[in-house]
Amino acid sequence: MNTYATIFLAFLAAGLAARAWLALRHARHVTAHRDQVPADFAAIISPEAHRKAADYTLAKLRFALIEMVVLDGALVLLLTLGGGLAALDSMAARAFGDGALRGLVTPFALMAVMALNALPFDLWRTFVIEERYGFNKTTPATFFGDLIKGAVLSVALGAPLLLLIFWFVSTTGALWWLYTWIAWVVFTGFLVAAYPRWIAPLFNKFTPLEEGEVRRRIEALLGRCGFRADGLFVMDGSKRSSHGNAYFTGLGRTKRIVFFDTLLERLTPEEIEAVLAHELGHFARGHIPRMLLVRFALAFVLLAFMGWLLATPGFAHALGLGHPAHIGAALAGFALVLPALLFPFQPIGAVLSRKQEFEADAYAAQHASATGLVTALTKLYRDNAATLTPDPLHSLVYDSHPPAAIRIAHLRNP
Repeated sequence: MNTYATIFLAFLAAGLAARAWLALRHARHVTAHRDQVPADFAAIISPEAHRKAADYTLAKLRFALIEMVVLDGALVLLLTLGGGLAALDSMAARAFGDGALRGLVTPFALMAVMALNALPFDLWRTFVIEERYGFNKTTPATFFGDLIKGAVLSVALGAPLLLLIFWFVSTTGALWWLYTWIAWVVFTGFLVAAYPRWIAPLFNKFTPLEEGEVRRRIEALLGRCGFRADGLFVMDGSKRSSHGNAYFTGLGRTKRIVFFDTLLERLTPEEIEAVLAHELGHFARGHIPRMLLVRFALAFVLLAFMGWLLATPGFAHALGLGHPAHIGAALAGFALVLPALLFPFQPIGAVLSRKQEFEADAYAAQHASATGLVTALTKLYRDNAATLTPDPLHSLVYDSHPPAAIRIAHLRNP
């Protein structure tokens, strides 16, 4: 085992141990507070609903621990240091030679292997855990239809991008990673623009929001905020789950505001207006373009690192690929090891995301009703069975949104 393999194994083991420790901390904290509803929520959330949220959280945690050991631990080790990726690449080489087709087959074969191993976990999560707690609305036909459509979409979008990368490698030499970054930035911009109009409708039905008090309130809010959108839409979220949400998507003229039908069924017009004001706060405070720029910068650093890494024989040898490795297999190998290397930086992203959530809440309180947002959030916590008492350290590492009690306190005492 060379130096690269040792470093990867150390990161993987440390990350798995840290994640297990955080999960156990979270489980103990949620269990300890299972029977007592926090005072700020007692008027809307019953003790029974609070216990359900705790039990739901614990069920997901126990299952996530098993999934982590099997998929993020054993499977990743088998595919990397165990030679699984090298075996897939060898089979692709025997079948298709050393050309571009081999480069396409290896990463897509890896994706297929990982998806097949994840399938039992996805099925259990959807049809056992979510079903047990009353959230699942997905039928087997919808579930497998989503899988097929997702796979076709991955090939349709991913294959041209991979072929372009292969061409960069063959024509631009050591700077292939820089041209790849430029292509990725353009590709991401295309996806952001295309998603609302062409990709999302493949999976859900979007209908214009009907006339009425909700629409009048929203249009007035958009006028106050100076926000122009391509339309107001209701998504059939109830097709898959009883969880509720709202979001806006797209950039420029493709911006759309989307409400889950489950959200509209549960909230009052004032609460819906406040939830949308929060989403508009992300737009008004420049969070979307700012996060895109952060992602572009991170991609630049990672691709530069990958360009250096793939030029060294040690990385390929650690994966059993030999040197020089075919670019398709090398890219797949980098994708396999990257999550373990990035885990220590996850709290940074969570902290930045929570800061943006506070800013969006403040914007909503300014342009709509802070009280309406408080009651809306409380109902969403209740109806989504979100725990009100997360372990603080677990929340610091993972949660993109502030803990419920802290978030509500900020809204009530800005």
